[in-house]
This record gives sequence, C-alpha cells and structure tokens, in this order.
Amino acid sequence: MVKHIVLYTLKDGVDKDEAVGLIASCLEPLVGKIPGLIHMEVRKAFNGMDYALYSEFESREALKNYAVHPLHLEAKEHFHHLLNTRVCADYDL
Repeated sequence: MVKHIVLYTLKDGVDKDEAVGLIASCLEPLVGKIPGLIHMEVRKAFNGMDYALYSEFESREALKNYAVHPLHLEAKEHFHHLLNTRVCADYDL
C-alpha cells in the first residue's frame, strides 16, 4: 500500500472553506472509479498550509496511473486554477 499526502496553499483572495469543499467534492468521489485508489480525503488545514489531501493506493503503479487517469485530470480542471503551492510526500506501508 502507498500513502500519498499533499499539502497545498491557495491563491490570495480565494475563500478557503469554499475551495476546500469544491476540491473535496471533485476528488473524494473518485474512490471506486479509479483502479487502485483505496481512500481519499481532503480537509482544510489549520497550521501553515491551506488544505491537505490524504489518499491511499494499492501500489506505486496505482498512484502513477491515478496521476494521469482521465477522471483525475478532469476533476483537477475544476479547481487547479485556485492553487498556489504544493508539497507532496509518498511512502510505502
């Protein structure tokens, strides 16, 4: 199993609550639709970054495939313009 953690900041002037709700509504439903994606949660952060994305994948290959999956790419189109910075870490369990 692979755990995928991403921390984001949003662009200045973006409403954090609204943005995080939108992002969660776009990404969390992908569980069960993209092979190998086991779990996904998007939550507003309260220290340093604006929000955190936590997800679990069956394997490194599943994570790699998720990154380019058409449903993931389509979901990103709805909110990618709101993002400023991104920090990511992945690890095997």
